Amino acid sequence: MSESDAPRPSHPAPEGGWEPRDPTLPARTPPPRRPRRSRPRRVLRALVGLLLLGTLLLVGALVAGYLLVEIPPANAAAVAQSNVYLYRDGSPLARDGEVNRENVRLDRVPLPVRQAVLAAEDRDFHTSRAVDPKAMLRAAWNTVTGKGRQSGSTITQQYVKNYYLGQEQTLTRKAKEFFIAIRLGREKSKEEILQGYLNTSYFGRNAYGVQAAARAYYGKDVEDLDTAEGAYLASLLKAPSAYDVTTHPENHAKAVARWDYVLDGMVTEGWLTPADRAAARFPVPQTARPATGLSGQRGYLVQAVEQYLTDRGIVDEKTLAGGGFRITTTLEPAKQDALVQAVEDRVASRLDPASAPADRYVRVGAAAVDPATGEVLAMYGGVDYTRQYVNNATRRDYQVGSTFKPFVFTAAVQSGAQTQYGEPITPHTLYDGTNRRPVEGWNGGPYDPANEDDESYGEIPVGTATDLSVNAVYAQMAVDVGPGHVRRTAVALGLPGSTPDLTASPSIALGPATASVLDMATAYATLAAHGRHGAYTLVERITRDGHELTPPDAPARQAVSREAADTTTSILRSVVETGTGTAAQTAGRPAAGKTGTAEDDKAAWFAGYTPELATVVALMGQDPESGRQMPLYGALGLPRINGGGAPAEIWGQFTREALASTPPQDFDLRLMPGTEEPPPMPDGLEEGEGAEGARDGGDPEGAGRSAGFAEPPLTGEAGPDATVSRSPRPPRTDDARTDDPRTDDPRTDDPRTGSRIDVPRIDVPRIDDLRTDPGADDPRPGTRQ
Repeated sequence: MSESDAPRPSHPAPEGGWEPRDPTLPARTPPPRRPRRSRPRRVLRALVGLLLLGTLLLVGALVAGYLLVEIPPANAAAVAQSNVYLYRDGSPLARDGEVNRENVRLDRVPLPVRQAVLAAEDRDFHTSRAVDPKAMLRAAWNTVTGKGRQSGSTITQQYVKNYYLGQEQTLTRKAKEFFIAIRLGREKSKEEILQGYLNTSYFGRNAYGVQAAARAYYGKDVEDLDTAEGAYLASLLKAPSAYDVTTHPENHAKAVARWDYVLDGMVTEGWLTPADRAAARFPVPQTARPATGLSGQRGYLVQAVEQYLTDRGIVDEKTLAGGGFRITTTLEPAKQDALVQAVEDRVASRLDPASAPADRYVRVGAAAVDPATGEVLAMYGGVDYTRQYVNNATRRDYQVGSTFKPFVFTAAVQSGAQTQYGEPITPHTLYDGTNRRPVEGWNGGPYDPANEDDESYGEIPVGTATDLSVNAVYAQMAVDVGPGHVRRTAVALGLPGSTPDLTASPSIALGPATASVLDMATAYATLAAHGRHGAYTLVERITRDGHELTPPDAPARQAVSREAADTTTSILRSVVETGTGTAAQTAGRPAAGKTGTAEDDKAAWFAGYTPELATVVALMGQDPESGRQMPLYGALGLPRINGGGAPAEIWGQFTREALASTPPQDFDLRLMPGTEEPPPMPDGLEEGEGAEGARDGGDPEGAGRSAGFAEPPLTGEAGPDATVSRSPRPPRTDDARTDDPRTDDPRTDDPRTGSRIDVPRIDVPRIDDLRTDPGADDPRPGTRQ
């Protein structure tokens, strides 16, 4: 090392300074400065670090979860309790039986049945892991994006939920399900897991497990099931009650579609040949056979309560079937007994299938609702739950007939609709009641409905047309109002929007819709409550293990204006007083109502109400063997059945007994302007002649509008300010009928026999002079609804 290379001493420079540097030596260059890292690279390194840290934490959490979460013993729901049902006063109504379950070994389940279950629920079961994270993420995404709630669970996870955990939808339960399924997948074979799943799954009809399901639906052991039957049972796993075609015949198409999906999946997986698939026929299950403890009306009431709870999401179906609930209903025992007795006296005691074969077809459904609260106070579902399983009060497969017509009139008054000639629609508005009269102003195909018995009435006031249920008048009125608005009004009053055949066309006025008896009772209760609608309720209180479940709050709302509802009530009072519903006068108090008959007389209805109670009664025709709807000609020893006969008689007797402890109450009506009295005729003109103003009802612009009404009324396709087609008014002919088609006879027709009988009158206020002949208060002989 040279002297120049030696390290310098760390002491001060000598006196006189340092010696100059040797110029022959190369200059010393400083070391290059290291470049500073850019900000993006620092952020990237931080993110990578966080990702690695998160991965380590996730792996640690998974390992910890796997080590800490043990496979628990079977949950308490594996041994289900009974549910207790009570009347409103706390007296016992019914107690359902314990869960129907019979465990079987996997080798007893035919291979095609097992494959059908896999095709329906988890086609990759034998090759996939116990959990499927991709499916779980996909299901979560579909749920968040509104494509429907999906579980994303494998069969292993479903088995864990059924047997070890519960049905609650919480993150804690899902986490436990995840880890238990992983451990179970490692500790048990696929065959053991599939066997457990088949023995714990719920198939409806209170049947837990595939063996119980085989007995409940086909009356045979599981080893005797064929492929088609196994596919149907597999299809039930998604929605047991909805796909039970005997309990819900209206869902038959959906059940078949699900069955097709299962069989097609078996073909895709190579478990079924295309030829066998093509030869398969839908295996209709046997009629359900409930426990005898639910005999009589008890089973129908329990079924209706269960449907109420599950449809509203208060309790899911599987949890409810697990038992342990104490349910207090809104049903009152005295009213329930009165309804059953009325059906017995007016129908059941008169049936004689030996001499009248049509009596075999008679079914009765009825429901009573409190207009003030929407509470269901009584219900009649059929002769006996153990003999006729379908609840006639809640089924939706029979036409409601002319009981729908009040909804058309309500829509007309609510929206201020006008006729084709520009006249406001009121109880006094004249319509052409000629039989087979084509409707005017309808852009669809020709429509010319027939009146009952092909009667023609000529010009007839709306009030009288309601009394006599003139189809020609109401079909035209539906066009004048707008069929779409009629439909919306019916839904607002209480009919479900999903009601079959509730189609916006002129025929909607004649009642082809197949709403249930309970649906109609709810809608008529809205009219009785001055247009205020509250969803019906069947449950007052429900508890489990001392904890009370709170049903969702459904506050009442003003469906239509009070004036529209009350004006409808005013014309329905006349139906009971002098129209087709005079048999309902046996109630002995002010009442309003409407009769109705389904096509081919397959059902007859009476829907009515007092200020305190709304009740609907229907007679239905059904073959007990085939289940087909049948006409009721000849039933009860009568040539024809109509709503003014047995249904109105049941209604009258029940209403009298149900309200026996309360004094009669009159209707407090607030009518639309211009509807209280018939409009005066100008001098020199007969009724029905002259221009548009000859029957000016007062204030056309204000007709149908509710003065001082707090909430805005509904608006229809036709109204005071709407543009509608105006057809020339047909000229009067000499043979045109302008008088009321009834005579001044103090008697009326017996709706059962057609003979003349004296009608007791009750002294109650009513709208006078709704008819062109004020003295006529007797329906035409032979006229039906």
